This record gives sequence, C-alpha cells and structure tokens, in this order.
Amino acid sequence: MNSTSKLPLRRLACLSTALLFAHAAGAADPLPRTDPAKAGFSVAGLQRIDRFYADEVARERIPGAVVAIAREGKLVYYKALGYQDKAANTPMKTDAIFNLASMTKVLSVVTALTLYEEGRLPLKSTLAAYYPQFGSMQVGVVDAGGAVKTDAAKQPIFVQDLMRHTTGMTYGARGGSPIHKLFPASSAAAAYAMNGPEFLDTLAKTPLLFQPGSQWDYGFSIDVLGLVVEKITGKSLGEASAERVWSKLGMRDTTFRLAAEKRSRLAQALPVDPISGKPQEIGIYKQQPKFDCAGSCAFSTAADYLRFGQMLVNGGVLDGARILSPKTVRLMTSDHLGKNIKNFVAGTEAGRDGYGFGLGVAVRTEPGVAATNGSVGDYTWNGANGTIFWADPKEQLVVVVMSVGPGEIRKYYREQLAALVYGAMVR
Repeated sequence: MNSTSKLPLRRLACLSTALLFAHAAGAADPLPRTDPAKAGFSVAGLQRIDRFYADEVARERIPGAVVAIAREGKLVYYKALGYQDKAANTPMKTDAIFNLASMTKVLSVVTALTLYEEGRLPLKSTLAAYYPQFGSMQVGVVDAGGAVKTDAAKQPIFVQDLMRHTTGMTYGARGGSPIHKLFPASSAAAAYAMNGPEFLDTLAKTPLLFQPGSQWDYGFSIDVLGLVVEKITGKSLGEASAERVWSKLGMRDTTFRLAAEKRSRLAQALPVDPISGKPQEIGIYKQQPKFDCAGSCAFSTAADYLRFGQMLVNGGVLDGARILSPKTVRLMTSDHLGKNIKNFVAGTEAGRDGYGFGLGVAVRTEPGVAATNGSVGDYTWNGANGTIFWADPKEQLVVVVMSVGPGEIRKYYREQLAALVYGAMVR
C-alpha cells in the first residue's frame, strides 16, 4: 500500500508545494469555480488528492496528472500535479495535452448520436447498409484441432451493436484464441497499418468472435462506427466531430491531428514501466494513424473533456449549446445489454463488476458489487494510457483525470481516484 507517512515530512512538504505550484499556469478554468464546501466537499478531503499524487510522483510510479472535478455544474478541483515530462523536469500544467486512447470512443459515439437525432443513423440500421461488404458475415468456430471453421451469422450487425460492443469484432490483443489471432491487435495498431477502406475490408473478411448481438466484447466496433459517420457526413470523423460537438463546447484542444505548435504540451510517460521494469512510450506520439480511428486516436485536455462530460450530465447542453436532447443522453447512458446478452464488461478491469453497457459507456446497474465507489446510473470509460472519466448524474458529478500511466498501473488509479473523490464528499 502507498503511504505518505513513509516520506520525510520536509520532503513531502516540498513536493506538495511544487505540485501545487504547477496549477498557477496553464488552461483557463473550464467551468465557473465554487467554494468546495458549497458543493458538498471537504477541503481536507480534497487535500488527500494532493497528498496521494505527491506520494505517487515521489515513488516514480507516475509522472503526474491533471485532475478536474465538477459538481452541480461548478468547478470544485482543478489542479496540475507532478510533471508533464519527468525526464526534462517540466512541471505539469493544466493545459497539458494527452492521448485519450479509448476515451476517444465516448466522443465518437456522441458525434454519431447527433446523426441519430437527425434520422440519418437509426440504431437498427444494418452496418451493411453503409458498407455492403459486411452483408454476409461469418462467425468463427474453433474445432478440436485448433483450426478456425465458420458458420454464417444468424443476424446482421446493427448500428446499436457497434455502439455497445456486441458485433463480435474483437481486439486481437484481448485474447489468445485462434480467432483473436486473426484480428489486428488494437485500434491504434490497425490505424497505423491501414487506411479506412483497407481496415473495413480486413474486418469484413475476418470471422467474428461470436454471433452478433449475443454478447459483449471489447474491440473494433466503434472504430467502424466512426467510418460510418464519415460515410454519412462525407467528412473525416475529426471534421464531423469538431463541427457537431467540439467547436460548440469550446473544446479547442481536442483533435485527431495534433498541430505541430501544440506538441510541446504533450504529457510524457515515465521512460520505464514502474511495474514491469520495461521501457515504455506512447506509440501515437511518433506514428501518424492513416485514418481518424474512433476507438483510440484523439487528443484532448482535462478542460475540454470536463466540458464534454458536463454537457452529458446537463442532459446534452452546456452554456446554451445543445448537442443532444435529454432523452438521447438517457438512452445513451442506459444499459443496452439487458438479460439476453452475455455481459463480460467486468473482464475489462476489476472495478467493472455490477456494470452493464450503454452506447459508448459502461453503466452501473446495481449498488455495491463494483470495487469502485459511485451511484447506480453512473457511467464511465477510461483510456489505456492512463486517462479516466466518469459522470454520476445522481450526485451531479463529473470527474476527469488526465495522466500518462500506460500498462497495468492505470487500473490502480481508477479505483483510488473514486475512493478519494467520493471520500471527500460530505453530502
């Protein structure tokens, strides 16, 4: 267990001063500030977040983070902690830019839902209606000798399947079966190797892991959804998202194509994974994807993503800019698995027990069970490089944590941040 008591008090005081100093520079406040006590937070409780990161940074488990917490539409906590680049001794700033990895998926689904509201993307329209090569999908079956045979899909892949990960299109890196080995490893890996049409043709020829609509499994579904958005709009996913969502919310630093002048703001990983001891880096910093991969490839800041999350908690609107209707947000953040779809959401990480899945987000369906604190109806998704997002409508709470902690250590921070945030709430 981590304990600040193991650090000399003088050293901890110096670290805390340095960590808090970084907050003085960076992005403007993304939402109006409020006194934490008026928003139901204990100041002493929030200070535990400072001490937690001081300890983690001092132990070289993580370079730093930007933590943003809003309640009832007001900013309660917004700080840059630790280092943007530990190797260069560069303090973290609130305007630091991070690769979102799978938090890109939530952005992509919201862009798609704006088309749904226009009647241009029905949830029960088939993928084949947009890309005919998916009209005769095959499902993989592994025989006793380990060979992959195929059966015809019993039903088509629907847009709803794309949004809730029930297509059967898995990530190759998520398993070791003969069928997994037929798929590209991840969203980013696929986007480095193929352009959009090549990616679609590859998936259309690859046997599915399971029958469409029968179970939840994490994979390429939302990457395909992003290319459906491109087909409908005639624009790249980044252009469509900027036009329909990001520009309206003032998300100035959210993009699939990071401008050269902003690259100095990229937060860097520690050179060595603190758990495995192996070298680590963020591949997308050096490799340019060949298409706007909806599953992994966007960049953003804590400020931008907090405004996005606040829009959702507000029922689809922020500062007069309407993105979705309240009913569409409720549809998105309701469980779409029900009783008939096998639910393997908990397999993504330990804290997902007790969750179903909506459209692009995991949704808590029962109290208790999950290792992470929260409320029934909270919804969340995170990124493999260390980014964290959740919203709790019951508590009118939005939390965004931007950090660079790829590898297994990222899962530790997801549970701990929930404990720290809810532990600081006194009403």
